Amino acid sequence: MSSGGAPLPERAPFYAEQAGECRLFAHAFHQRLPVLLKGPTGCGKTRFVEHMAARLGRPLITVSCHGDLTAADLMGRHLIDGGDTVWHDGPLARAVRTGAICCLDEVALARRDTAVVLHPLADDRRVLPVEGTGELLRAPPQFMLVVSYSPGDQSLLNNLKPGTRQRFVAIGFDYPAPEVERRIVEAESGAVPALAARLVTLAQALRRLTGQDLAEAASTRLLVRAARLIVAGLPQPEACRAAIVDALTDDAGTAAALDDVVVAVLGTGAP
Repeated sequence: MSSGGAPLPERAPFYAEQAGECRLFAHAFHQRLPVLLKGPTGCGKTRFVEHMAARLGRPLITVSCHGDLTAADLMGRHLIDGGDTVWHDGPLARAVRTGAICCLDEVALARRDTAVVLHPLADDRRVLPVEGTGELLRAPPQFMLVVSYSPGDQSLLNNLKPGTRQRFVAIGFDYPAPEVERRIVEAESGAVPALAARLVTLAQALRRLTGQDLAEAASTRLLVRAARLIVAGLPQPEACRAAIVDALTDDAGTAAALDDVVVAVLGTGAP
Protein backbone atom coordinates (compact mmCIF):
# COMPACT_ATOMS: atom_id res chain seq x y z
CA MET A 1 0.00 0.00 0.00
CA SER A 2 1.23 3.49 -0.78
CA SER A 3 0.82 6.15 1.85
CA GLY A 4 -2.55 7.33 0.60
CA GLY A 5 -4.55 5.35 3.16
CA ALA A 6 -6.92 3.57 0.77
CA PRO A 7 -6.27 -0.05 -0.24
CA LEU A 8 -4.71 -0.35 -3.67
CA PRO A 9 -5.92 -2.61 -6.47
CA GLU A 10 -4.10 -5.95 -6.45
CA ARG A 11 -2.84 -5.23 -9.95
CA ALA A 12 -1.24 -1.91 -8.98
CA PRO A 13 2.53 -2.08 -9.56
CA PHE A 14 4.62 -1.56 -6.45
CA TYR A 15 5.55 2.05 -5.79
CA ALA A 16 6.99 3.56 -2.60
CA GLU A 17 5.60 7.06 -2.13
CA GLN A 18 8.03 9.67 -0.80
CA ALA A 19 6.54 13.14 -0.61
CA GLY A 20 2.81 13.11 -1.25
CA GLU A 21 3.15 12.71 -5.02
CA CYS A 22 0.35 10.13 -5.21
CA ARG A 23 -2.11 12.50 -3.55
CA LEU A 24 -1.04 15.39 -5.80
CA PHE A 25 -1.41 13.28 -8.95
CA ALA A 26 -4.86 12.08 -7.88
CA HIS A 27 -6.00 15.66 -7.26
CA ALA A 28 -4.69 16.71 -10.68
CA PHE A 29 -6.57 13.82 -12.28
CA HIS A 30 -9.87 14.75 -10.65
CA GLN A 31 -9.37 18.41 -11.56
CA ARG A 32 -8.59 17.42 -15.18
CA LEU A 33 -5.14 18.97 -15.07
CA PRO A 34 -2.16 17.70 -17.10
CA VAL A 35 0.96 16.68 -15.18
CA LEU A 36 4.67 17.07 -15.88
CA LEU A 37 7.00 14.61 -14.14
CA LYS A 38 10.61 15.75 -13.97
CA GLY A 39 13.57 13.92 -12.49
CA PRO A 40 16.69 11.93 -13.35
CA THR A 41 16.62 8.80 -15.48
CA GLY A 42 15.67 5.65 -13.60
CA CYS A 43 14.27 7.37 -10.49
CA GLY A 44 10.78 5.85 -10.81
CA LYS A 45 8.76 8.25 -12.96
CA THR A 46 7.47 5.55 -15.30
CA ARG A 47 6.63 3.17 -12.46
CA PHE A 48 4.82 6.00 -10.68
CA VAL A 49 2.52 6.56 -13.66
CA GLU A 50 1.84 2.82 -13.97
CA HIS A 51 1.01 2.70 -10.27
CA MET A 52 -1.31 5.70 -10.43
CA ALA A 53 -3.12 4.50 -13.55
CA ALA A 54 -3.92 1.23 -11.77
CA ARG A 55 -4.86 3.08 -8.59
CA LEU A 56 -7.27 5.32 -10.50
CA GLY A 57 -8.65 2.44 -12.54
CA ARG A 58 -7.69 3.92 -15.91
CA PRO A 59 -5.95 2.32 -18.90
CA LEU A 60 -2.47 3.66 -19.59
CA ILE A 61 -0.99 4.40 -23.02
CA THR A 62 2.74 5.17 -22.88
CA VAL A 63 4.79 6.62 -25.73
CA SER A 64 8.60 6.59 -25.57
CA CYS A 65 9.56 9.81 -27.32
CA HIS A 66 12.59 10.12 -29.60
CA GLY A 67 14.08 12.54 -32.08
CA ASP A 68 12.12 11.18 -35.02
CA LEU A 69 8.73 11.25 -33.27
CA THR A 70 6.37 13.55 -35.17
CA ALA A 71 2.93 14.95 -34.49
CA ALA A 72 1.55 12.47 -37.05
CA ASP A 73 3.01 9.59 -35.04
CA LEU A 74 0.95 10.75 -32.07
CA MET A 75 -2.20 11.68 -33.96
CA GLY A 76 -2.46 8.92 -36.54
CA ARG A 77 -2.38 8.58 -40.32
CA HIS A 78 -4.13 7.07 -43.30
CA LEU A 79 -2.85 3.60 -44.18
CA ILE A 80 -3.66 1.12 -46.92
CA ASP A 81 -5.82 -1.64 -45.48
CA GLY A 82 -7.26 -4.31 -47.79
CA GLY A 83 -7.00 -2.04 -50.80
CA ASP A 84 -8.73 0.86 -49.04
CA THR A 85 -7.25 3.91 -47.39
CA VAL A 86 -8.21 3.77 -43.72
CA TRP A 87 -7.49 6.19 -40.90
CA HIS A 88 -5.62 4.68 -37.93
CA ASP A 89 -5.51 6.62 -34.69
CA GLY A 90 -2.12 7.25 -33.13
CA PRO A 91 -1.62 6.67 -29.40
CA LEU A 92 -2.58 10.20 -28.37
CA ALA A 93 -5.82 10.25 -30.36
CA ARG A 94 -6.64 6.75 -29.12
CA ALA A 95 -6.12 7.84 -25.50
CA VAL A 96 -8.45 10.82 -25.96
CA ARG A 97 -11.16 8.69 -27.57
CA THR A 98 -11.02 6.02 -24.86
CA GLY A 99 -10.47 8.23 -21.82
CA ALA A 100 -7.09 6.74 -21.01
CA ILE A 101 -4.09 8.24 -19.26
CA CYS A 102 -1.52 9.07 -21.94
CA CYS A 103 2.10 9.37 -20.83
CA LEU A 104 4.69 10.83 -23.21
CA ASP A 105 7.98 9.65 -21.76
CA GLU A 106 10.97 11.98 -22.28
CA VAL A 107 8.73 14.34 -24.24
CA ALA A 108 11.50 16.87 -24.87
CA LEU A 109 13.21 14.39 -27.17
CA ALA A 110 10.31 14.58 -29.63
CA ARG A 111 10.30 17.02 -32.53
CA ARG A 112 9.07 20.51 -31.75
CA ASP A 113 5.89 20.19 -33.81
CA THR A 114 4.55 17.80 -31.18
CA ALA A 115 4.25 20.66 -28.67
CA VAL A 116 1.73 22.38 -30.93
CA VAL A 117 -0.44 19.27 -30.82
CA LEU A 118 -0.26 19.10 -27.02
CA HIS A 119 -1.14 22.72 -26.27
CA PRO A 120 -4.94 22.56 -26.81
CA LEU A 121 -5.06 19.34 -24.77
CA ALA A 122 -3.03 20.81 -21.93
CA ASP A 123 -5.15 23.89 -21.31
CA ASP A 124 -8.79 24.39 -20.42
CA ARG A 125 -9.97 23.51 -23.93
CA ARG A 126 -8.92 19.85 -23.60
CA VAL A 127 -9.44 19.29 -27.31
CA LEU A 128 -7.44 17.51 -29.98
CA PRO A 129 -7.86 18.66 -33.60
CA VAL A 130 -7.36 15.67 -35.93
CA GLU A 131 -6.50 17.12 -39.32
CA GLY A 132 -6.51 13.74 -41.02
CA THR A 133 -10.22 13.21 -40.30
CA GLY A 134 -11.40 16.76 -39.75
CA GLU A 135 -12.50 15.90 -36.22
CA LEU A 136 -12.21 17.95 -33.07
CA LEU A 137 -11.92 15.40 -30.28
CA ARG A 138 -13.02 16.62 -26.86
CA ALA A 139 -11.28 14.81 -24.05
CA PRO A 140 -13.66 13.04 -21.66
CA PRO A 141 -13.24 13.63 -17.91
CA GLN A 142 -11.28 10.37 -17.53
CA PHE A 143 -8.56 11.42 -19.98
CA MET A 144 -5.28 12.68 -18.53
CA LEU A 145 -2.15 13.94 -20.27
CA VAL A 146 1.14 13.17 -18.52
CA VAL A 147 4.60 14.06 -19.83
CA SER A 148 7.99 13.33 -18.33
CA TYR A 149 11.52 14.49 -18.91
CA SER A 150 14.97 14.43 -17.31
CA PRO A 151 16.06 17.99 -16.56
CA GLY A 152 19.66 16.97 -15.92
CA ASP A 153 20.17 16.61 -19.68
CA GLN A 154 20.89 20.10 -20.99
CA SER A 155 19.76 19.21 -24.51
CA LEU A 156 16.31 18.44 -23.15
CA LEU A 157 16.15 21.72 -21.26
CA ASN A 158 16.81 23.55 -24.49
CA ASN A 159 13.87 21.84 -26.18
CA LEU A 160 11.18 21.99 -23.50
CA LYS A 161 9.95 25.54 -23.85
CA PRO A 162 8.47 27.60 -20.98
CA GLY A 163 5.21 28.00 -22.90
CA THR A 164 4.83 24.22 -22.82
CA ARG A 165 6.06 23.68 -19.26
CA GLN A 166 3.67 26.23 -17.80
CA ARG A 167 0.61 24.34 -19.02
CA PHE A 168 1.33 21.49 -16.60
CA VAL A 169 1.21 20.79 -12.90
CA ALA A 170 4.79 19.76 -12.13
CA ILE A 171 5.87 16.93 -9.82
CA GLY A 172 9.58 16.70 -9.09
CA PHE A 173 11.32 13.37 -8.54
CA ASP A 174 14.76 12.41 -7.29
CA TYR A 175 16.38 9.16 -6.28
CA PRO A 176 14.66 7.78 -3.18
CA ALA A 177 15.94 8.24 0.34
CA PRO A 178 18.15 5.27 1.34
CA GLU A 179 15.52 3.48 3.44
CA VAL A 180 12.89 3.88 0.74
CA GLU A 181 15.30 2.76 -1.97
CA ARG A 182 16.19 -0.31 0.08
CA ARG A 183 12.51 -1.26 0.30
CA ILE A 184 12.15 -0.80 -3.45
CA VAL A 185 15.13 -3.04 -4.22
CA GLU A 186 13.79 -5.70 -1.85
CA ALA A 187 10.28 -5.59 -3.29
CA GLU A 188 11.35 -5.56 -6.93
CA SER A 189 14.08 -8.20 -6.77
CA GLY A 190 13.42 -10.47 -3.81
CA ALA A 191 16.79 -9.51 -2.32
CA VAL A 192 17.34 -9.98 1.39
CA PRO A 193 17.48 -6.71 3.38
CA ALA A 194 21.25 -6.88 3.89
CA LEU A 195 21.95 -7.17 0.16
CA ALA A 196 19.48 -4.42 -0.71
CA ALA A 197 21.09 -2.13 1.87
CA ARG A 198 24.58 -2.77 0.46
CA LEU A 199 23.41 -2.03 -3.08
CA VAL A 200 21.90 1.26 -1.91
CA THR A 201 25.20 2.13 -0.22
CA LEU A 202 26.95 1.31 -3.51
CA ALA A 203 24.59 3.61 -5.41
CA GLN A 204 25.28 6.45 -3.00
CA ALA A 205 29.02 6.01 -3.50
CA LEU A 206 28.65 5.97 -7.30
CA ARG A 207 26.34 8.98 -7.32
CA ARG A 208 29.04 11.02 -5.65
CA LEU A 209 31.09 10.48 -8.81
CA THR A 210 28.39 11.86 -11.12
CA GLY A 211 29.61 14.88 -13.04
CA GLN A 212 33.23 13.87 -12.50
CA ASP A 213 33.94 10.40 -13.85
CA LEU A 214 30.32 9.59 -14.70
CA ALA A 215 27.87 11.46 -16.93
CA GLU A 216 24.83 9.81 -15.32
CA ALA A 217 24.05 8.60 -11.83
CA ALA A 218 23.46 5.00 -10.80
CA SER A 219 19.68 4.73 -10.89
CA THR A 220 17.34 2.71 -8.73
CA ARG A 221 16.48 0.74 -11.87
CA LEU A 222 20.10 -0.43 -12.17
CA LEU A 223 20.17 -1.51 -8.52
CA VAL A 224 17.07 -3.64 -9.01
CA ARG A 225 18.58 -5.34 -12.06
CA ALA A 226 21.82 -6.08 -10.23
CA ALA A 227 19.89 -7.45 -7.26
CA ARG A 228 17.83 -9.74 -9.50
CA LEU A 229 20.97 -11.18 -11.05
CA ILE A 230 22.54 -11.73 -7.63
CA VAL A 231 19.39 -13.37 -6.28
CA ALA A 232 19.44 -15.67 -9.33
CA GLY A 233 22.93 -16.84 -8.32
CA LEU A 234 25.33 -14.62 -10.25
CA PRO A 235 28.40 -13.52 -8.23
CA GLN A 236 28.05 -9.99 -6.95
CA PRO A 237 30.98 -8.41 -8.88
CA GLU A 238 29.80 -10.00 -12.13
CA ALA A 239 26.21 -8.94 -11.59
CA CYS A 240 27.19 -5.36 -10.74
CA ARG A 241 29.57 -5.14 -13.69
CA ALA A 242 26.80 -6.20 -16.11
CA ALA A 243 23.87 -4.31 -14.57
CA ILE A 244 25.54 -1.18 -13.21
CA VAL A 245 29.14 -0.54 -14.27
CA ASP A 246 28.84 -1.28 -17.98
CA ALA A 247 25.53 0.60 -18.07
CA LEU A 248 27.25 3.72 -16.73
CA THR A 249 30.47 3.84 -18.76
CA ASP A 250 32.24 2.52 -21.84
CA ASP A 251 35.65 3.70 -20.67
CA ALA A 252 37.83 0.79 -19.53
CA GLY A 253 39.71 2.82 -16.94
CA THR A 254 36.54 4.24 -15.41
CA ALA A 255 34.93 0.79 -15.39
CA ALA A 256 37.91 -0.66 -13.53
CA ALA A 257 37.67 2.10 -10.93
CA LEU A 258 33.95 1.44 -10.51
CA ASP A 259 34.66 -2.28 -10.10
CA ASP A 260 36.94 -1.37 -7.20
CA VAL A 261 34.09 0.60 -5.61
CA VAL A 262 31.79 -2.40 -6.04
CA VAL A 263 34.23 -4.73 -4.30
CA ALA A 264 34.89 -2.20 -1.53
CA VAL A 265 31.18 -1.90 -0.76
CA LEU A 266 29.85 -5.39 -1.52
CA GLY A 267 32.89 -7.60 -1.20
CA THR A 268 33.14 -10.73 -3.31
CA GLY A 269 31.04 -13.14 -1.30
CA ALA A 270 27.48 -14.41 -1.60
CA PRO A 271 24.52 -12.15 -0.78
